[in-house]
Amino acid sequence: MDRQPATAVVVEPFSELFQSIVANVVTVLRGKDSAVELAVICLLSEGHLLIEDVPGVGKTTLAKALARSFDLECHRIQFTPDLLPSDVTGVSLYNRDTMTFSFRPGPIFANVVIADEINRASPKTQSALLEAMQERQVSTDDVTRPLPEPFMVVATQNPVEHEGTYPLPESQIDRFLMRLSLGYPDKASEVAMLDAAGEVSADPDALPVVADRATVHSMIRAVKAVYTAGSLREYVVELAGATRRHPAIALGMSPRSTLALQRAAQGLAASSGRSYVTPDDIKAVFLPVVAHRIVLQPSLAASGTEVSEILGDIERSIRVPSGRTSAS
Repeated sequence: MDRQPATAVVVEPFSELFQSIVANVVTVLRGKDSAVELAVICLLSEGHLLIEDVPGVGKTTLAKALARSFDLECHRIQFTPDLLPSDVTGVSLYNRDTMTFSFRPGPIFANVVIADEINRASPKTQSALLEAMQERQVSTDDVTRPLPEPFMVVATQNPVEHEGTYPLPESQIDRFLMRLSLGYPDKASEVAMLDAAGEVSADPDALPVVADRATVHSMIRAVKAVYTAGSLREYVVELAGATRRHPAIALGMSPRSTLALQRAAQGLAASSGRSYVTPDDIKAVFLPVVAHRIVLQPSLAASGTEVSEILGDIERSIRVPSGRTSAS
């Protein structure tokens, strides 16, 4: 049998705290429990989140509520065609009194950065996020400055309106751990939203703090400690290989995405109070972690074939490990 290592931790308190955070965010984003859970998992997995949906469904509210629940600093950047890279990263200003340059940090220096309508900025400005998202640092004037920890970019884009937009390149899309779509609320949730309109409790900035920053770091460490059996690591790699070989797919999963899939599965396991990953954890996060990274063959994309259909076929074609047997 593939035994769980001694370093594995029991995460029942993690699960209770996780549910408290979700419940806190849901008070301002009613009826979106599943999306909120995935967003919290994304943060605790040290990932970045891409929310693709129509205006007015709560994308910015989700990010603000998430930051508030963890008592994290949150900055919002409205991406526009005239936004410059220095508007994101910061700029050095000359001080006449001291005759020296001093660095004024840009809005990227925060724990949670909301990149609103990210596809409206020029590719040059979009690329300013690449180093920040991957290396968690910013280089300006030959000086490298670390970003705060934790650090998460929550980017939004409108999937309907494409005029005046610059589609994100695959290299940047691959840096988002997950892509979510909130969708419209159900009738009961929307009525409750109307009832709460104007109340302080409906403001994400007025939410109570559920966990401090030290707790965030301990929860991140707990996610990293969740055990993934060798057979499940092989399962993740087999899923990735199947996307690379599938005739309908022009660009399959990258090695970065296999790491992302394992980390997200660890986060889901921890949120359920388990110190080990199961096949169901991997399957549950497969679409939100992988779908945005896949590029279909042009003929299929033009015919309206959905990436989710192809990934569903791939998931069903790969044998799911039974038990936790395999060399670790």
